[in-house]
Amino acid sequence: MELLVFGHAGARVLIFPTRDGRFFEYENLRIVDTLKNKIEAGHLQLWCVDSLDHESLYCYWARPEDRILRHMQFEEYILEEVFPLMNETNGHPSTVAHGCSLGAYHAANITFRHPHLFTKLAAFSGRYDLTLEVESFTNLFEGYYDQNIYFHTPSHFLPNLSCEVILQHIREVEITLVIGEEDPFLQNNRELSFTLQEKGVNHALHVWNERAHRGYYWRRMAPLYL
Repeated sequence: MELLVFGHAGARVLIFPTRDGRFFEYENLRIVDTLKNKIEAGHLQLWCVDSLDHESLYCYWARPEDRILRHMQFEEYILEEVFPLMNETNGHPSTVAHGCSLGAYHAANITFRHPHLFTKLAAFSGRYDLTLEVESFTNLFEGYYDQNIYFHTPSHFLPNLSCEVILQHIREVEITLVIGEEDPFLQNNRELSFTLQEKGVNHALHVWNERAHRGYYWRRMAPLYL
């Protein structure tokens, strides 16, 4: 697995690419450029990881139960390899989970599952229910459902989460969700926001004009919310 690191110090920003993106996507979209001042000042250090989405969630030739298992291996890679490397390289106490589109799902999913590891979540244009069918987007598991899918679908497991220890950790995370008013997952974001409100989790949901689901918008969001 490859990754890119930008910056020498500051809060570690763990960045997940979009569905078709790689570890260099964030740089190619010129979002890194919009954060140049914060990076050079030592306020932020960007950790842009690679993706296995076409071996997992979007691997349509594989059985759905195997797709989610591959996704779980990716999470293990983040927890067992990337985090130790970040800790060894940069001892800053703050870690931010961040991503755009499907990367926002990855950022939110790992934050809500392991909230003690993160101080902030910044999720742009995200989808938090991989079984949801809207517009041209389909159920990524084709109707198959099991416990692993449940526990990796924030829209499913969060409403039933009752462990006060985990909830308190989530309440300590600064959470920012950003979505376009014409984005097909606007309602999904609103429902997630409602769930967080019901759980006593302070957060911000920002709704931008138009679909706001591409680099042009993400370049403007990053300096505002990171």
